[in-house]
Amino acid sequence: MSWGIGFRVRQWAKGSLWLLPLIGLVAGIGIAQLTLRLDGVVTMPAGWQYSASTATSVLSATIGAEVALTGFVVTVTVLGVQMATGTFSARYMRLWYRDGMLKGLLAMLMGTTTFSFVVIGHVETDSVPNLSVTLAGLAIAMGLLLFVLYLDRFLHRMRPVAVAALVATEARRAFESWVREASRPDTAFVAAASLRSPTTAPAFVLRATRAGVIQAVDTLGLARFARDNDCLLVFRHGVGDFVPVGAPILEVHGAEPPVAASRRLTSMVALGVERTVEQDPAFAIRIMVDIAVMALSAAVNAPATAVQVLDHLAETLRLIGTTPLDRTAVAPEGLTCGVIMPLRRWPDFLALGVTEIREYGGASIQVVRRLRALLIEMKDLVLPEHQAAVEDEMRRLEATIAAKFAGSIDLDRALVPDAQGIGGPAGSRDLTSIG
Repeated sequence: MSWGIGFRVRQWAKGSLWLLPLIGLVAGIGIAQLTLRLDGVVTMPAGWQYSASTATSVLSATIGAEVALTGFVVTVTVLGVQMATGTFSARYMRLWYRDGMLKGLLAMLMGTTTFSFVVIGHVETDSVPNLSVTLAGLAIAMGLLLFVLYLDRFLHRMRPVAVAALVATEARRAFESWVREASRPDTAFVAAASLRSPTTAPAFVLRATRAGVIQAVDTLGLARFARDNDCLLVFRHGVGDFVPVGAPILEVHGAEPPVAASRRLTSMVALGVERTVEQDPAFAIRIMVDIAVMALSAAVNAPATAVQVLDHLAETLRLIGTTPLDRTAVAPEGLTCGVIMPLRRWPDFLALGVTEIREYGGASIQVVRRLRALLIEMKDLVLPEHQAAVEDEMRRLEATIAAKFAGSIDLDRALVPDAQGIGGPAGSRDLTSIG
């Protein structure tokens, strides 16, 4: 199996809501056959021995309860989907339906149902599978416990701040993985604005055979390909970019690879219908910004939610701004055999994280005060070469405040930084500007 197919299979398995329940369904049948065999050699204590009518009633009640509970779980899940898409972001669903507890609960319910179906067929007047009936009772109790845990998890995850925290964790994990790839000696991450092809014409250009988003690339395999063929691979598009049919994805500079090698090259780039967070930390930031912007819409009007999202955005931006990625990457002009990929710069991440929130929340005192506090803190934390971008964002924020609060009696309050948006221990007036 090629790397690209393997990646798509893993993505499908993570997002599939029926694969694990199907495994549970089949496992229920297999476990039932095993326990029925054990019933012939295991004698249960007197308290766990049942009459045929009692066993039939227990198993029938178990089947009915599991079917009803499965329907209720599906109903709760559908309501969650409606709330998540209407309140948070449709892109959050990419993470939401990967929840292992939901799939585990459905697998448990379906497995218990099939287990009970098999066992009830072996209940006879003079022969009752006591062990199997007891396990069916324990299984329904475990299913109820899992349902309560799932409901608790579900309700807590419906809070916007919990969603923002979850997405921020995914963003940091993706970024740390990205840094490890960028630190490889045979891989150079170059700012997209300065990305230029070598002066020589490419020996081969890999073009998209179908439209889609570049979800991930096999950097290890690509670096190995470059060594084996003594060539330089230059990506024209980065992870997260949508490419139409025929668009160049990467160029091969050096000896033209054989046809079989070019097929191998194609297999190391995964295209899909939407972005993923695995190699695209900016996508996770995009989701957090969507949640904040949704909260700032006139239909919702919850600036406090946007402030909470900014809290988690701040930690994600801090991690990016304090990571010396440009210092560890190989200079592209010094790389003759390896991989060159477009790089998002710190200003790109910062603009993605704050621009739309400033645009849609510019008239909210909470939002502009939290943004000011965030930028002041970022200037103290990020690397020195990143401070100019923070200062530029502060100037843009001040211009937005001047336009939105022109003639307002609250202009003085809008200029005060506040880590809580409003109501917190606000900073002094001499901290309201950077420079």
